[in-house]
Order: sequence, then C-alpha cells, then structure tokens
Amino acid sequence: MTSEVEQPTAMSEALGYEQARDELIEVVRRLEAGGTTLEESLALWERGEELAKVCRRRLDGARARLDAALAEEAGPEGRDGDEGGAL
Repeated sequence: MTSEVEQPTAMSEALGYEQARDELIEVVRRLEAGGTTLEESLALWERGEELAKVCRRRLDGARARLDAALAEEAGPEGRDGDEGGAL
C-alpha cells in the first residue's frame, strides 16, 4: 500500500497544479478517514507535504508570470501607485 503514496520528487514536480491538488485532497481524505497503520499514515502525511509544496511552487510561478505580464503591459512608466495591488 505504501507504493501508492511514495513517489519520487521528480514525479511530483511533473504534476500539474490540478493533479497535485486533487491528489492532495485524496491524501487528506484518507488521513481523515483513519483506518490506516502508523506507517501508512506517516507515508500519506509525507506525500501530502510534498504535494502541498508542488502546489505552492505552481501558484508562485503563476503569480510571477502574471506580475511579469502586468509589468510588461504597464510599459517603462511603471504602474504609478499600483505597487503591491491585490488581484
């Protein structure tokens, strides 16, 4: 059963945001449901942490791309008074 939850980091990094998020949801569901051994629970928790990091990196990357696109759109003048604005 641990083979389901133990995947190399390289494979995790290959996941898209939605895939990582969906798997993370499943990991949380399984942990909340209980009925797993201590080892299985630890493996699930570790997998969940890894998936959460993948999601965070994907979101940070999307944020950086959006910020770059907005900066490019604003041109050389900048975004007068709109520094740190919310989305």
